[in-house]
Amino acid sequence: MPILAWAGVDLGVEHKRWPDKYDHHFRKYAKHYFGPNVDWRWFKAQGIAESNLKPQARSSSGAVGIMQILPSTYKEIKRSNPQLLGITTPRSNIAAGIYYDRQMYRRWKDKGFSRDERLAFAFGSYNAGYTRIKNTFQRLDPPEAAWEHVEHHVPGQTRYSVRRIRRLMDRGGGAG
Repeated sequence: MPILAWAGVDLGVEHKRWPDKYDHHFRKYAKHYFGPNVDWRWFKAQGIAESNLKPQARSSSGAVGIMQILPSTYKEIKRSNPQLLGITTPRSNIAAGIYYDRQMYRRWKDKGFSRDERLAFAFGSYNAGYTRIKNTFQRLDPPEAAWEHVEHHVPGQTRYSVRRIRRLMDRGGGAG
């Protein structure tokens, strides 16, 4: 995915380059799955990092939509969320992506992370798979409670994705 940048840096999540067309979905499902104290812009930043907010996006691995969800993962998510429509429907794709983020976030409970570190581990798990990130984390001696210690041992695409989400937030949207 190309980095859309100005003067060599990622544009912030609040930049006019990123449409607000789907913001109501990001707000609604962030609040629904994470509560009012987690900034919904984290998930918009994830959508930007995954697809540049393009609902028709498809990856070479078969991931689909704004949140780049694999059809097999979507099928699992839909079992718990039968109200979701098709994977290509922006509302359902965003809802499913944030629901899955929540599942990953819960798996990193009780590791001594700050909320932002826990989100980084959740985003990394979303991208590369929970087991891959967990195994990498556990191989560190002793396990370090910071994404920066783990990211050097994960696939480049995952490292890039999490870094981009964080840069998008740093440049517009706050850490909320």
